[in-house]
Amino acid sequence: MPKVSALVRVVLAVLVLWALLVAAAWLLQRRLIYFPDRSAPPAADRVMAGARDVTLRTEDGLRLTAWLVEPPAGTPGPRSAVLVAPGNAGNRLARAPLATALAGRGLTVLLLDYRGYGGNPGSPSEEGLARDVEAARMFLADEVGIPADRLLYFGESLGAAVVTALAAKHPPAGLILRSPFTDLPAAGHEHYPFLPVRLLARDRFPVAEVIARVEAPTLIVYGTADSIVPPRQSLAVARNAAEPAVVVAVEGADHNDASLLNGAQLIDAIAELAARAA
Repeated sequence: MPKVSALVRVVLAVLVLWALLVAAAWLLQRRLIYFPDRSAPPAADRVMAGARDVTLRTEDGLRLTAWLVEPPAGTPGPRSAVLVAPGNAGNRLARAPLATALAGRGLTVLLLDYRGYGGNPGSPSEEGLARDVEAARMFLADEVGIPADRLLYFGESLGAAVVTALAAKHPPAGLILRSPFTDLPAAGHEHYPFLPVRLLARDRFPVAEVIARVEAPTLIVYGTADSIVPPRQSLAVARNAAEPAVVVAVEGADHNDASLLNGAQLIDAIAELAARAA
């Protein structure tokens, strides 16, 4: 009997510890999702030629800083614009090589920082990021004068989920998803398989579901060695797209490799989509 009691005590202790872990995951989950660099980047023109600081205004009253990067005078290209929604870490300074490469192809680029990132006020959430990217779209339309048929959305990882939701509401000329997951709980389960991620998730970002409603030419780029978002999830998103998606696999590339930031395959594919859309 004492052995049984000892076993019961061990089981109860394990259950209590697991319950505490689940409770902590519920309370702190957004710290496991969003990893902002909260520091304010330097002035845009100190980082890139043709770049300037701009301010986006969200519907809930936040003023967000961003960079607008315009192509050098005389650069051939489609004269379209790309709204860049970043992933869940860092800030816009790390995306400067992407903006430089796209501007070199004649594209105007808006590098967004979400609330809580890059010196911006607020805290990130699924609803908040949707408002931030909507403010970016409105800025390009109202302040820069980019019509919808010249506007492309680019989303990197988590940003792919953000722009897919935007595209379902406001169809762009083209949608580019870099390393998209099917939904956030599915991505989370890959890294926290011991937790009931689907039951706990506040922010869900259902990319594979929403993309079925997006009526826009779609490009999906992923790395075949991605250790953060499994390639099978990016391919599942492509299969669910309402429009046949162009899929570009970057062989041997992991999630944060430079080839998925400003590599030739990525930039060429975006430039081709922009030219077709134009």
